[in-house]
Amino acid sequence: MTLHNSHEHYTRLRIWDGPTRLFHWSLVVLVGISWFSGKAGIMAVHTASGVAVLTVIVFRLLWGVIGSTTARFSHFVRGPRAVLAYLAGLRQAASSPVPVVGHNPAGGLAVVFMLAALAVQGASGLFANDDIYTKGPLAHLVSEETSNALTSLHKVVFNGLLALIGVHVLANLFYLVAKGENLIMPMITGDKPWPADRAKPPLHFAKPVVAGGAFVLSLLLMGGLLFL
Repeated sequence: MTLHNSHEHYTRLRIWDGPTRLFHWSLVVLVGISWFSGKAGIMAVHTASGVAVLTVIVFRLLWGVIGSTTARFSHFVRGPRAVLAYLAGLRQAASSPVPVVGHNPAGGLAVVFMLAALAVQGASGLFANDDIYTKGPLAHLVSEETSNALTSLHKVVFNGLLALIGVHVLANLFYLVAKGENLIMPMITGDKPWPADRAKPPLHFAKPVVAGGAFVLSLLLMGGLLFL
């Protein structure tokens, strides 16, 4: 019996706050826009979407420190042993896995890699050029040689980013098909099925004003950077 068809024995548990979900889906849209605009040569849109990606990344870094329980890095970032132990346990677990609040150890590691790749991708784009007439907003701060090197890095990291996205999608499909756990729906609704006979863990949810302040700070930081 899987988590998503056992309504009789499961209740709902709120695990993801609004800012975390909004960040996730905003990133999906922005990365898609960045990819399309880059392929189509619409560089003004590509630059704007890249700056927007960096802005939400800065927000996520702040939210990972001051946000709700499941959004904080201290809640889901684990060491190599914990990640390996979790992955080993997946092979031995029954169809329905033991419920995890928020990101599991492997998922937490994936989040760190994804954020790092997006940060490098976006930051390198600020200094990149297209060898014709478009330059990143901070390309004037570095030499042409450095700009060309960062342009190459921008292209290479994107391939790695595509690989990470592919692994992310496959992992979600694995949990859905092999484990009977839908990881996507909770990132839409904020809630996940939770065993009725298990006590609900105490979770702290940050107030909207905190999220608003973090986002404004992100805008100010990125805006200040672009005026260098």
